[in-house]
This record gives sequence, C-alpha cells and structure tokens, in this order.
Amino acid sequence: METSSFGIAIMAAGKGTRLKSRRPKVLHEIGGQALLLHVIAAARTIAPAEKIYCIIGHEAARVRAAAESTGVAFVLQAEQRGTGHALQQLKAHFAATGEALPDHLLVLSGDVPLIQPSTLEALCAFHLGERAAMTILTAVPTDPTGYGRVLRTSPSAAEVTAIVEQKSLAPDQISAPEINSGIYCFRTSALFAHLDSLSTNNAHGEFYLTDIAALLVAGHQRVVALKSSGSVDEVLGANTIEEMMHLDAAMRLGTARRLMAQGVTIFRPETCVIDAQVEVGSDTIIEPFVQLLGNTKVGSECRIASYSAVESTTIGDNVLLRHGCIVSESTIASGAKLGPYAHLRPGSEIGEEAHIGNFVETKKMKMGRGSKANHLAYLGDATIGSGVNIGAGTITCNYDGTLKHPTKIGNNVFVGSNSTLVAPISLDDEAYIAAASCITEDVPPGALALGRSRQTIKPGWVSARKAAASKRCE
Repeated sequence: METSSFGIAIMAAGKGTRLKSRRPKVLHEIGGQALLLHVIAAARTIAPAEKIYCIIGHEAARVRAAAESTGVAFVLQAEQRGTGHALQQLKAHFAATGEALPDHLLVLSGDVPLIQPSTLEALCAFHLGERAAMTILTAVPTDPTGYGRVLRTSPSAAEVTAIVEQKSLAPDQISAPEINSGIYCFRTSALFAHLDSLSTNNAHGEFYLTDIAALLVAGHQRVVALKSSGSVDEVLGANTIEEMMHLDAAMRLGTARRLMAQGVTIFRPETCVIDAQVEVGSDTIIEPFVQLLGNTKVGSECRIASYSAVESTTIGDNVLLRHGCIVSESTIASGAKLGPYAHLRPGSEIGEEAHIGNFVETKKMKMGRGSKANHLAYLGDATIGSGVNIGAGTITCNYDGTLKHPTKIGNNVFVGSNSTLVAPISLDDEAYIAAASCITEDVPPGALALGRSRQTIKPGWVSARKAAASKRCE
C-alpha cells in the first residue's frame, strides 16, 4: 500500500481526569513504555516521523520531553476544547508554517497503545480503496455501553450516516453494537473545509470531531466504516488505572505469545513481566516470575531462573541466570553464569564463561573471559582480566568520600578471601593476594602480596581468664 500521501495526527492533549493522577494521561505506562510512545511506534509504520503531528496541551512541556526523541512534530492545543478543536489547531499550524498538506490524514488517540500497524495499514488501504472523505475504524465489544455508536445505512453497507454518542442515542439505537474507536482517516481537504463549521452546541460545550461525519454526509461526501478484525482491546483507550492495567496485561501476554512463537519457552507466562521491546532468542527458557524490562536483549539457549529481574541489558547465548539475579544496564557475554542472588548494577560487563556468584555486587566493572567471583564480593569501578579468581568477601574500595577510583586486575590473578583492595590500585598479571589482606599499593607481575598483621598466640590465656573471672565472683 502506498502511504506516502498520509500525514498522522495523534491526540495527546487531554488530562485524563478519571485517572486521579498528576501525570499526563498519555505518559502513563504499560508494557514498559508511555502510552503515547506505543502509538507513535505504530504510526511510524505508516508515515515518517516528520509527518506525524502530536497535538499536546495539558502538561505540554512534559509530554514533549517524553516524546521528543522520536522526531515527531508537536502542535500546541493550549486550551483543550475537544477533538475537533485539536484538529483546528493542526489546520492553523499548516497555515502558519506553509507546510504542504498531506492528501490524507490518519487520526489516532494517544491513549490507545495496543493499536497494531497491520490494523492501521488495513484502514488506510480501505480508505483509499473506497475513495472516502472519512473512514472510521470500528469494533464490536461484548458490552458497547458508554461508547459512541456508528450507524450505517444498512448492516452490510460500508456507508455511515452518523456517529452518535451514548447519551444521545435514540431508544431504537441503544442496541447498536458497533462502536467508534476514535481512529479515523480523512481526505485532508474535506476535513479542513468542514472544521470551522463545528458547533459547541452539546453538553460539554466542545468541538467534537465526530460531528464531521454528519457534516460530510450532509454535503454528499462519502463516509464509510471498517470493522477491526483484531481484538477489541486493540482499539480501546484507558480512562482509569484499572482499565490501563487490563491493557498492560493484554500487551504483556501478547509479547509472551510473540516470543513463544519464535521458539522461546516461557513457563507460566501470566506470572512474568516482559516489556514490549524485549527480544529473546530461540531455545531460551524463562521460568515463572521473571521480569525482562526495557530494551533487554537475550540470546539463544539461555535460562533465566525465577525471581530474576533484568532491565535494559544485553545477554549473549547460553547464559545462565540462577534464581533472584538483579541486572540493570549491563552486558553479559555468552556462556557466563550468574547467581543465585547476584546484583549487576549499571555499567557491568561480564565476559565469556565468567562466573558471578551468590551475593556478589558489581558496578561499572568489566570482567574478562573465565574469571570468577563466586561468593559475597563487591566489585566497583574495576577492570578484571581473564582467568582471575576473586575470593569470597573481596571488596574494591573505590570511593574516598569525594571521588571514585579504579581498580585494575590483570590476567590470571588470584585474590584471596576477605581481601580489601584500596583504589586506585593495580594488580599485574599472575599476582597473588593472600587471604585477609588489605592492599594499598600496586602489586607487580607474579608477586605475592600480604597486607595483614602477624598472628599472636598466648598459650593458657583462656584458663587464666576463667580463673580470674571466678575469683571476681567469690
């Protein structure tokens, strides 16, 4: 389908009063992203970013900041007086800037995050094929109560006579099953010619875009409707937090189904929290109660055990995350093993075949191939070579109260248990750090470093102490 003649308007100016939230409605999140960003992603399959016009109003600066990186254009609706008024502002934008009008305009709602590119493509193709002035995307929910209804000239006809809001339905119209999704295609010239004819003669005193349908029909222009072939959830917005969480659950289940269709095993997918952008390779196993968030990418033949949470992290092939690992903004190379209960903070890079064990915490740490820190360690601001053993209880002391300092550990170094490495410090290749050492100076290649006090033994001390205590009690 040729979509180069389409521009897209996204309605994103509303407050969302029923959400009882200070946050703009379109910035509430499902599936790991703001509602608006999901809609923009679908819109960009139809038109390039510069032809997408996001109409903003309530908390406009905040909405603009959240979506600015997408490259879309913004149109301000400073006073929110309805959907028709929003497109009046778009019309004024084109007049003020001298931008060429697109032949057709696709209108989307910024709070309909499940809308699929395939549905939009079908709508645009139908609009062009019908040579319509206006095309309405409709759906048939189990209970249409509360939604505006689309009335056709006959049940089998494409032509529409009007869109009627719930409160304005006549008794013989209440049973009409087909609802207006709020998603439309217009021939732009026909839409803009009638925008100034809209009236505020309604209960809310607003300019309704739905009234355009009747104006076009009265002007003998073709208004048609296309019933969505997808799930009803795809065209529904969210007016309450409960409704939003229903859409979130639907989106996450859809993401899980997409991954399973690609060869990923997900045990009890209803218990997992998987964001829409997550990618997972085939033959990976995801156990119950796993969270995969943000821009996480997981390779093939991995296993992510229960209660692990991974955010915006790249994981190679054949990686094992045992139970309860927390990983954020890090990189894990193929064959690595983590956990249980490892914590990788941002900037951690775990090399091939490396091991990060139970209750090990890392931050801005790069670990080489085959190195191991299997127990109870903190490794921050450190570069660790290959074949290194980090003993239990080791700490890189990277912070002096003002600045962070680096620790550099070469290849094949052995760091004994309960070692304290006071940065800035370097341990060269094949150095050996004795257990319980406090190391404050660089260690040359192949050297043994000890930094602990000499052990003292006092024979008979315990019996003498007990005898003294006994006399005090007499």
